[in-house]
Amino acid sequence: MGTDSLHETAASPRYVRFGPFHIDRQRQQVYRSNSKLRLHGKAYQLLLVLIEKQGEIVAREELKQALWPADTPIDYVANITTTVGKLRQALGGSTEKPSYIETIPRKGYSFIGEAEFSDVPFPQAGWLAAAGAQSVDDASSSTPSEKADSGSRKWITPVIVGLILAGILVGAATLWVARVAPQLSH
Repeated sequence: MGTDSLHETAASPRYVRFGPFHIDRQRQQVYRSNSKLRLHGKAYQLLLVLIEKQGEIVAREELKQALWPADTPIDYVANITTTVGKLRQALGGSTEKPSYIETIPRKGYSFIGEAEFSDVPFPQAGWLAAAGAQSVDDASSSTPSEKADSGSRKWITPVIVGLILAGILVGAATLWVARVAPQLSH
C-alpha cells in the first residue's frame, strides 16, 4: 500500500463488518462468522481500499497507486484482475453474481455491500455459533441468495425421502393390482 493509504488506514476505525464478515485491521485478519479467512497481501489491501470507498467506483489506476509503489514494473491490469478474482472467491461472489465487488466495465470496481466501522469489536454471539445457531446480526445481514440457499437445503432431504416413499408405494400398488386384483374378479 502507498504511504497515503497506510496513513488513512491507521486513522480509520480498527473494526469493519459487512454481511457475515468481520475485519480486524490491527491484526490484518478477516473472519467469516467465527472462521478466519485466508486473505492476505494484495487481496486484503484491495478489500480495504474498496470498503473505504464503498458505493463509489474505484478506478484501476487508483487501485494501482494504492497497492503498488509508483516505480513497480508490473502488468497492473492483469494483477488487479487476478487479485479481484481471489477476493471474490474468498468472499463467495463471482463476476456474474457479485456479492460485494462489482466490476464497472472499462472503469474499475465498486464495493456494493454496506460496511460498518467501529473502534471497538462488534458483538459476536460465540455461544450461539457454538450451539449451531445464527446470530440475529448475521441472519439480517445475509444476502438474499444466502438465505435462499439455506432455505432450499433444508428441504432437499425430506423431498428426496418423500419421492422414494412415493415410488415404493406406487410399486407396491402396481404389484398388488397385478397379483391380487385378478383373483378378486374371479
